[in-house]
Amino acid sequence: MVDKSTKVIVIGSGIAGMSSALKCAEAGLHVLLVSPFPSERAQSVMAAGGINAILSTPEPGDSLDSFVEDTIKGGSYLGGQAAVRGLCENSENIIKYLEQIGTVFSVEKDGTPSRRAIGGHSHKRSYYCGSSTGKQIVSALVMEVRRYEASGMITRKLGKYFHSALIKDGICYGVALYDDTAQKLESVYADALIVASGGQNTLFGKTTGSLLCDGYVAGKLFTQGVLLKNLEFIQYHPTTMETEQKRILISEAVRGEGGRLYYTKDQNRVYFMEDKYGPHGNLLTRDVVSREIFALDEDVYLDISFLDKKDIDKKLPEVRDLCMKYRGIDISKEPIPVKPSVHFFMGGLAVHLNHETNIQNLFAVGECASMYHGANRLGGNSLLAAIHSGWKAAEEISSRFTDHKALNELSSSIKDEFDNYLSLQNKKLKERNKTESSFPVMYIRDMLAETMERYMGVLRSEEDIEKGISDVDYYLATSEKLNYDSSVNAYHNYSLMAILSLAKAALECAKNRTESRGSHFRIDHPDMDPALAYSTLISYDEGSYHIMFDKEHLYES
Repeated sequence: MVDKSTKVIVIGSGIAGMSSALKCAEAGLHVLLVSPFPSERAQSVMAAGGINAILSTPEPGDSLDSFVEDTIKGGSYLGGQAAVRGLCENSENIIKYLEQIGTVFSVEKDGTPSRRAIGGHSHKRSYYCGSSTGKQIVSALVMEVRRYEASGMITRKLGKYFHSALIKDGICYGVALYDDTAQKLESVYADALIVASGGQNTLFGKTTGSLLCDGYVAGKLFTQGVLLKNLEFIQYHPTTMETEQKRILISEAVRGEGGRLYYTKDQNRVYFMEDKYGPHGNLLTRDVVSREIFALDEDVYLDISFLDKKDIDKKLPEVRDLCMKYRGIDISKEPIPVKPSVHFFMGGLAVHLNHETNIQNLFAVGECASMYHGANRLGGNSLLAAIHSGWKAAEEISSRFTDHKALNELSSSIKDEFDNYLSLQNKKLKERNKTESSFPVMYIRDMLAETMERYMGVLRSEEDIEKGISDVDYYLATSEKLNYDSSVNAYHNYSLMAILSLAKAALECAKNRTESRGSHFRIDHPDMDPALAYSTLISYDEGSYHIMFDKEHLYES
């Protein structure tokens, strides 16, 4: 038998990845935490609005049951009761833990925690750190990880890129990593692999998220036999601001503090959400607000200038600074021009309640895992789900260890097979630089983003989706003949096929769901169909895509 010194590998060092690593280390498991960049560059730092919780002293009228109902209703009733209730029940423990490790939440003058209502909430239950909640939580978790690094329970590997999982007969034995400095792959074996690679922003180009979250890990695992789920559900955030580089998220905290959406007609402001839905119209779920803005074909603005400047400085400093830095807008005096943009992916790797995929000892957590959010995520639940899911996976892994025995045995013959696989993949990486084409890889990635933005937008139809599938099929057909520029990081070269496969899977899921539900709106099927109140599962087999509905609730969302 081959000795394995690493017990658990975590891919991704954002909030979900660090939460997994810390919980594993607490249980006495050695963890290898892998990512190309430091945690401070993870998308998690961009989360602004807050983290939802029901504490022992909720707002009058609020309750655990109300939180569960808001989450399931927000997800258009695709969220599983057991999964959602578990998430909500754990929220107080998570808040207490974050405070314990140094997260500084905003408080009122009397010392009680500040909270706000954001989109889809019936009560104020989102706790926040100004408008930089994600950044504060990341900072606290980084310090805690460093403590376990000092003790030797967590080891970081920076500058390493995921290439593929090492899977044999439905069991995961570890991972193949690409080292950009050495320009080759290396294998790392482990008892369990936790994937915390984030969403799929590269599919759409300009989004509110980090382009470091490109969907490659999910796409590669998909081609290796891991099921994906609910890829058609892509959340557009209704309030983002255009810049040259990307779309800047204008946090839901602005609307939570009273911000009002409007457009101008005959020199008068039209508060369209309030006119149509009443006083709380601005705080409806993101899918509803995004569709209303998209359908207007007008320049839409978000106004918070009526709020006292001291309150803006205290509660919305990040938004204030972003608007001034990138657009020269003083939000205490001027409205913010906004429009919807891709923000969050409810779909991803299909996982069970313990966050294990259909591959034994391969787990997924955070945004890359499809769980809790159903057809549309409730604002403020992403940070909560990132930590909760990380804990769930770690708890499951630690519960399987008895007397420190390995979860699976890596025989010499299986290792030899993986060694041969690695040798072949290293050879392919070198050969790709010899191909000739007038189209570089990055050009195809840009074309893919245009295709997905055009055909997988806020409003969809079968005709548009079919056009999108045709485009991606063309990109896939040409991908092996592209100019794989050796001056570009090899990761961008070898990741293309899997990203394209993921894009096609998302389009196929959207085509198959012939109804409108949550963030998926079909103009040719505008109503919700009770017969389709199930999650979509999709599998891959040598270039073929197979879709089914999870009627047995095996992968409870």
